[in-house]
Amino acid sequence: MSVELGTEESRLAALCALAQQTRELMDAVALTDVAEADLTAATATLTAVTERLRATVRQTPQPFEIAPDGTLRHLGNAVTGAANPHALPLAIEVYDGGVRAEVVFRPLHEGPPNGVHGGISAMMLDHLLGQAVATAGSAGMTGTLTVRYRRPVPYGTDLVATAEYTRTEGRKTWAEGRIALPDGEPLVEATGLFITPTAWIGL
Repeated sequence: MSVELGTEESRLAALCALAQQTRELMDAVALTDVAEADLTAATATLTAVTERLRATVRQTPQPFEIAPDGTLRHLGNAVTGAANPHALPLAIEVYDGGVRAEVVFRPLHEGPPNGVHGGISAMMLDHLLGQAVATAGSAGMTGTLTVRYRRPVPYGTDLVATAEYTRTEGRKTWAEGRIALPDGEPLVEATGLFITPTAWIGL
């Protein structure tokens, strides 16, 4: 007897597929050079699609939840959420002492010419640092984030982002991370201080 995907999981899979198609749309909008008539037609089509999706809406993005495999997921997260068109989405791997993710930024993330906006790099590193301290058992909210930009971060290039837990003092936890080329040359480095809310202690 086979086990079929639950109705809600099937709907969420469809939502994630829609978010991915929206990412591709966003990339296309950022790079298109089609004629004005095509732009106008596309706008009319998207207006109709937008109204269709607004037929039933929530007040907040997809929440934290337990996936069918028992893991915690946040499909609405701005960095990792597969159901959030703003997200890359970043797929994070856990290893002994830290976390790792391979990433290719898109033209949509441009800040300086041919480079990724510094705020995008900071946002991703903030998330990775937080994931590293959470994986170490000291989940917390960002208290401070210090970022050092060593070299421009290119888009359209394979990059590696990593973060490691460093130490804990009471409710304070520190982590370090970086975005680097595949050979390990760092492009952006970050240090973060995370504070564990008292309400989280003992959970």
